[in-house]
Amino acid sequence: MAIEENKVVGIEYTVKDAQTGEVIDSNVGHKPLYFITGKNQIIPGLEKQIVQMNPGESADVLVKAEEAYGQKDESAVQTLPREQFQGIDLQEGMTLYGQGENGETVQVTVKSFNDKEVTIDFNHPLAGKDLMFTVNVKEVRDATPEEVMTGQVIDPNESCGCGTGCGCH
Repeated sequence: MAIEENKVVGIEYTVKDAQTGEVIDSNVGHKPLYFITGKNQIIPGLEKQIVQMNPGESADVLVKAEEAYGQKDESAVQTLPREQFQGIDLQEGMTLYGQGENGETVQVTVKSFNDKEVTIDFNHPLAGKDLMFTVNVKEVRDATPEEVMTGQVIDPNESCGCGTGCGCH
């Protein structure tokens, strides 16, 4: 039975680099990851497989780079003057956050640097990687109208303490 759009799904997962087997992330033994189907809240290739599953079902899901974080774009690697990084204790591999042309937050990785230049990579750190997820669908429920409208999952077990009807229980 396919999981329909606008459902809240809670999953437990471990994700590995499909080529090396290195564990990249896991929430096993912790709170499930909740998302609303059809809202592009998780990578497309993973959601496409999860919506084919049932609550309580586990599966290994291979997500190709194209349906995860995309292929690596070599034009997204840029070399900038070191002066633009004044006051930052640079280290190779570190992640920096800045503001894009349209005011959005952008994440870059420092690839290399010297006294004159800094080479940064705008690609997502997992771009170009095929990912292997071991996933267990822990919960599926209808999203509330507020969750559908805002795209935010409301956890009934957590109270925001406002007492003004903002979704607190």
